[in-house]
Amino acid sequence: MSNPPSDEQPYETDGPDGTDGTYDAAGDEDRQPPREADMAVIEAGSRTLRAQVSPPSPEDDVPGRPADPALDRELREVEEELLGRWPETKLDPSLDRMTALMDILGEPQRTYPAIHVTGTNGKTSTARMIERLLLAFDLRTGRYTSPHVQSVTERISLDGVPISAERFIETYRDLRPYIAMVDETRPHRLSFFEVLTGMAYAAFADAPVDVAVVEVGMGGSWDATNVVDGQVAVITPIALDHTERLGPTPGDIAVEKGGIIKKDATAVIAQQPADAAKVLLKRAVEVDATVAREGMEFGVLHRELAVGGQMLTLRGLGGEYEQVFLPLHGEHQAHNAAIALAAVEAFFGIGSMHHRILDLDTVRQAFASVTSPGRLEVVRRSPTVLLDAAHNPAGAQVTAAAVSEVFGFTHLVGVVGPSGDKDVRGLLEAFEPVFAEVVVTRNSTKRAMDIDELAALAVEVFGEERVQVETRLDDALEAAITLAEEEGAYAGAGVLVTGSVITVGEARLLLGPQGTAK
Repeated sequence: MSNPPSDEQPYETDGPDGTDGTYDAAGDEDRQPPREADMAVIEAGSRTLRAQVSPPSPEDDVPGRPADPALDRELREVEEELLGRWPETKLDPSLDRMTALMDILGEPQRTYPAIHVTGTNGKTSTARMIERLLLAFDLRTGRYTSPHVQSVTERISLDGVPISAERFIETYRDLRPYIAMVDETRPHRLSFFEVLTGMAYAAFADAPVDVAVVEVGMGGSWDATNVVDGQVAVITPIALDHTERLGPTPGDIAVEKGGIIKKDATAVIAQQPADAAKVLLKRAVEVDATVAREGMEFGVLHRELAVGGQMLTLRGLGGEYEQVFLPLHGEHQAHNAAIALAAVEAFFGIGSMHHRILDLDTVRQAFASVTSPGRLEVVRRSPTVLLDAAHNPAGAQVTAAAVSEVFGFTHLVGVVGPSGDKDVRGLLEAFEPVFAEVVVTRNSTKRAMDIDELAALAVEVFGEERVQVETRLDDALEAAITLAEEEGAYAGAGVLVTGSVITVGEARLLLGPQGTAK
């Protein structure tokens, strides 16, 4: 690794709450019922779909609803209180409220070291890989990621397992008096995301953890998570998303994302657009951070397809790691693996204080255990049904490339249910070359794109004969599976459900695998 010269040449978040994300300058709060309440209609129509699913994966770590009715009721009460606050899509770019909450809680985020992860795409998968590596080296971990796929409790994990519903409720109730104290002294109450971030930092301190892996919600500089000082700052690839809040170019967006790079930290930077790379390197110089750049200090040396994933040779900060099996699909996941490895090496001081590689067998074991629900996840066979949370053009492009590389479908049917505040045309155009047909639909939340507008846009991109419209997600899934089955058992047909983390989460409830209640 090296301190970057100033002239160095450079080499989704969807919310769970069902709100439209509009900012109200008067501070009035949109009240929306919990997302789970809207799922009754979908779940009622899911019997046929559930009868056809693959058996649940023993490694599935996405929790379902609590089996105990009383506990489920308590969790829903907490969720309703959280959802009564500003949603993740309604922002006031300031750390004032989070700083006040941390102060009144005794600065829990400073009781453990942290690896802080930002970027546009790949944050959650990279954070999960970092977590598996740290666990393999016998460290207690806390992981905070967003948004969730099925249950809000997924966002806070201890030692690789989402916290239980009981612990989630207890943590919220412990913090509620302090949250109220901050609310009373500020023009706006703490938001949904700010409260969850405070809960995560408190839960990690209470555990206690040896290291926290923290994913930024949006941006970086003013994101609620940025009250933590990560000794390693990870920046995954930057692309255009949330441009109305972060800026119109990758370089503008990088200004915000670079805000997580702190003084004397190590910045692990993925391959970036030129303007974004320049901004990030300039930020590193300003705060005297050490830089590790993909394609220079670390990277992917070789990858080949393998059954259930891919086999990698990675160059880390300390040397080469050969024959590393990663049970995730797509070239982008190989790059995420390289970034995660470099981040953990940097955390252990490799590349600066030490010049050696991590134990190879431990690294192999860690990567072989990685899961990333809703990221090219196979949830059904005959025909194959995939779920992928791509929700912007850059994410759609890498997903389309991965599907073409790995699965070899001759007839792929898309089920697309995006949020209305995204670049939906760009998303559809990225998938057009790989979708033989597309079924457009909507998820159960208010953020879902108007179905008539979506249908009109899809017809412009695909042509009328390739577009089918279904207003309910369960009907859209049935229609897509029927279209695939009509191609015959041996025709190489499949279904890809995509467009939003929310849509993927709801489809996962319908199609499985089902997480056991925690």
